[in-house]
Amino acid sequence: MPLRINKKTAYSISISSNLLTIEMNILKLTIVAIFALAILACSEDSKRVSGVTNSTSEKSTNNEVISGMVNRISSDSIEAKVKKLVSFGSRHSLSETKSDSFGIGAARRWVKSQFDGYAKNSGGRMLVELDPFIVPPGRRVPYKVEMKNVMATLKGTDPDDDRIFIISGHLDSRVSDVMDSTSKAPGANDDASGVALVMELARVMSGMEFPSTIIFLAVQGEEQGLLGATHLAEKLRQDSANVVAMFNNDMVGNTLSSQTELRNDSTVRVFSETIPAFETEDMEKLRKYSGSENDSHSRQLARYIKETGEAYVNNFNVTLNYRMDRYLRGGDHIPFSKNGFTAVRFCEMNENYYYQHQDVRKEKSQQYGDLPKYVNYNYAAQIARVNLAALANLALAPYEPKNVGLKVDLGNTTTLVWGAPDKGQTPKGYNILIRETYKPLWEKKIYINDTVATIPYSKDNFFFAVQSVGEKGALSLPVFPVPVRELPYKNNKPDESKAL
Repeated sequence: MPLRINKKTAYSISISSNLLTIEMNILKLTIVAIFALAILACSEDSKRVSGVTNSTSEKSTNNEVISGMVNRISSDSIEAKVKKLVSFGSRHSLSETKSDSFGIGAARRWVKSQFDGYAKNSGGRMLVELDPFIVPPGRRVPYKVEMKNVMATLKGTDPDDDRIFIISGHLDSRVSDVMDSTSKAPGANDDASGVALVMELARVMSGMEFPSTIIFLAVQGEEQGLLGATHLAEKLRQDSANVVAMFNNDMVGNTLSSQTELRNDSTVRVFSETIPAFETEDMEKLRKYSGSENDSHSRQLARYIKETGEAYVNNFNVTLNYRMDRYLRGGDHIPFSKNGFTAVRFCEMNENYYYQHQDVRKEKSQQYGDLPKYVNYNYAAQIARVNLAALANLALAPYEPKNVGLKVDLGNTTTLVWGAPDKGQTPKGYNILIRETYKPLWEKKIYINDTVATIPYSKDNFFFAVQSVGEKGALSLPVFPVPVRELPYKNNKPDESKAL
């Protein structure tokens, strides 16, 4: 039966249709208006920084000089260095020291000779030395022995800049028995790859000028108990050295995991401590009050490496591992952390335990041993580029802002205050870094030219930090603020009676 619609029904449908059309048009206009307001709010966000002119959110651009150095990193050069180190047979810390072709002594002298060659490009600013130290009998060292770190120190061009940056790998190798000092111990990945990376950075950076000092380091005694790193870290602490950051590169060439057979040639792990190994009672109280368990100095360095490294190295990822090192294990960054210095570890994403700490042998179809053929040199070069990008940016950047504070008050805005560095280059300005409390990485930056700012973000819902910005965009490490009761600081220093 056909549907019949009378005039009254048709008229009613017509009215309903017109009303629906009007409502849809209103809805469209409302959506457009909301979208426009959202865009306006975003564009005006940085202008809502109280008392500050020329504030903006900006992303720093890459430095052409640093990009040039990054591009000079050579996988072939790293491969040649690894194979040369392997050629010494064993680099066990208790191995031969007199031979020119076998043992740790020959390896030390060869690394020094290479550093000496790079120093010729430095205009006299690179000092190369063997740093000896005596190890008494103890765990993994059955008798008194002299060990030596190999150091190349590229002095900064600014005599008033006392900052030191360290990049390190460990020279010694081992097999299944950590006390076996005579068997073939190639140590191609563990850790000729890290030493070769350090040497490659020294080769590329030796002819460049940095206001601060960089130490390129090949330490001995890692496998016997982090001995060389401990010696240097304690020495630097006794000298009150201003070590801003220490990069430890240990095993940076393997891409295929044992057992699970996962392959990853585009990701590097960076390990950083959560609660500082060197923490005073006052530091502990402040950490608990401010909820800054995820904002140690080393964690700030790790975030910095990720941001900077990924900006300079295409199609490569830096993943942050929120622990001091791998499960129940350690590395040469730990003595630096224990002595109060900011330190992190670079390590390949996948480890292979058929190769690591193994006698060279073949069982059935499985080859064991840390051989050069299992190192992915393109991958190691990518990790070297990440290291260089972060290290060079830090070495070129201004000092960190001083006495960064967060005003204690009730309100949904946050006031931050800090002082300009009293050494080195004058910063062009500063970045205020912002992230929600549950986020692992900084989400937003607000660039300003002043040293005090009130921003429309609640201190209850966000974490903040401040970093210096150099004239060519190089950034200092971020500084997490401490709570202060009143502003501003007196004479560029906090009034301790007003701090919590």
